[in-house]
Amino acid sequence: MVRHSESGAPYLISQHVAPHVHVVNAGDGRHAHPTQGLLDMLTIRHYKGDFSNLTVAIVGDVLHSRVARSDIHALTTLGCAEVRVVGPRTLIPGDLREMGVQVYHDLQEGIKGCDVVIMLRLQNERMSGALLPSSQEYFKSFGLTQEKLQHAKSDAIVMHPGPINRGVEIDSSVVDGKQSVILPQVTFGIAVRMAVMSIVAGNEA
Repeated sequence: MVRHSESGAPYLISQHVAPHVHVVNAGDGRHAHPTQGLLDMLTIRHYKGDFSNLTVAIVGDVLHSRVARSDIHALTTLGCAEVRVVGPRTLIPGDLREMGVQVYHDLQEGIKGCDVVIMLRLQNERMSGALLPSSQEYFKSFGLTQEKLQHAKSDAIVMHPGPINRGVEIDSSVVDGKQSVILPQVTFGIAVRMAVMSIVAGNEA
């Protein structure tokens, strides 16, 4: 199992180990986080069932997020009706439309009518240069509050891969609110990663 700050590290390692050795990507740089993507899909399926009618918004620092890329790939593969990414222009990669998603730079418009809202943290440790004026300004425009959440469907669920920056990308009232499934999401993560390890161990037997 490999977690590395450099994108592509697990793939590189897989090219230099014996054929029977399994390499599990536990997150590499800004590239991908497959097990987080799996647990996010399990969470959505648990609460919403069929993906084909869902509109899902991924909000925040998409540019530096490996979770966002894994979620986008998973959602589009599973036939999600519409996948949106929402964030400031400085934190949205320019090639996302090629991945089959809709891009929004206004939070209220981006989550309007959504069934699922996945919030991402600001990854300041991966930023170079002044991509944002301040965390306070970011929260004012893109922080999810109860008032802004009303633009999504009344039964929309709110997710977050963690760690959470309360008062930066999401308000505490939303984290602890009735539409939040963040704690169950963490629990599903334990089950998913146990399943991955079980599959790997089974293949080695």
